[in-house]
Amino acid sequence: MAFQVTDVIDRSSAVWSELHSIPKVELHRHLEGSVRLETLIEVAEEYGLDLPTYDAEKLRPFVQMTSDDASNNKQFLSKFSVLRKFFVSEEVIRRVAYEAVKDAAADNIRYMELRFTPYAEAKLMKFPLIQVIDWVSDAVRQSAADHNIKVKLIIAMNRHESVAIGEAMIDAAISFIHRGVVGVDLCGNEVSHDAGPFAHIFRKARNVGLGLTMHAGEWMGPENVLDAIQNHGARRIGHGVRVVEDSVATQIAREKNIVFEVCPTSNMQTGVVGHLQHHPLIDMYYLKNKVTLNTDDPAISGITLTDEFALAVQGLGLPRDFVIDSTFNALDAAFLPDAERDALVEQFRSELGLDVLQPET
Repeated sequence: MAFQVTDVIDRSSAVWSELHSIPKVELHRHLEGSVRLETLIEVAEEYGLDLPTYDAEKLRPFVQMTSDDASNNKQFLSKFSVLRKFFVSEEVIRRVAYEAVKDAAADNIRYMELRFTPYAEAKLMKFPLIQVIDWVSDAVRQSAADHNIKVKLIIAMNRHESVAIGEAMIDAAISFIHRGVVGVDLCGNEVSHDAGPFAHIFRKARNVGLGLTMHAGEWMGPENVLDAIQNHGARRIGHGVRVVEDSVATQIAREKNIVFEVCPTSNMQTGVVGHLQHHPLIDMYYLKNKVTLNTDDPAISGITLTDEFALAVQGLGLPRDFVIDSTFNALDAAFLPDAERDALVEQFRSELGLDVLQPET
């Protein structure tokens, strides 16, 4: 049975309500896993797309992890087989991007770095990568303005796809640096595909000032976290929860101020973690690794960032201050110029009531 966050948290509780009300930051959310169920049905009806069913609740098991699913990566990734059919037009891609930002804002997220894989959106209809990034960038900018949220973009590439695709995406990303693209990400099959062939792409990204985050230490062990840090210069690690399996890797990550983009519900549903009370987030917290909380693919997991906050507090027993600390970790790690980051930090400190000077003793 796949993990369901609602088996652990209570969305009607005062704790959940309080956590919902605080301003939030998200650094690890995939656009492709953020598509509304209702949007899928409406798009399918408009474009004549074949779906297993056009009833929302009956469609849910095809695109979202449910309690009947096995907790493994294969089952989790299978949900994308339906989602990939929907990137059929400019209008649909713009709508999905606009709604993803709107949904984040409704969860009181004030700053988000939304990652997406242009090749995934372009592949079905053979759209040019530049066009896809243009549509996403424009829709995100409009939605951010409409919903009082600051959003930047991360271009993701898959390690199990060709280096040539990665090279095309980094070139496209560079051309959008002044339109909201702030970083690049390497994701995909960590088990069978080494990051080494993409090293020159990462160097190119760093040389033009793009931030680098890499999925590592999720399906493979701490050696991949060390590889990302020491050989490729990653400042942030996507997931990275298996870092705790090696004390040297844990220490190096701490010394180098590496920030981990932890996605607890996703880790449970993909089988990376077998039991909630064994989630490495607990050890990472007590070992003083810098962690942030994220949703990964909120539509597939059926969650919000508030749910992940509540899971940390109600499910893992971490102190409420942990979610505040993780928020400031995320602000500190944002791929932003210092002035923009400092302004956000001040905004958050003010909203959280942390700007009051303590009396001298």
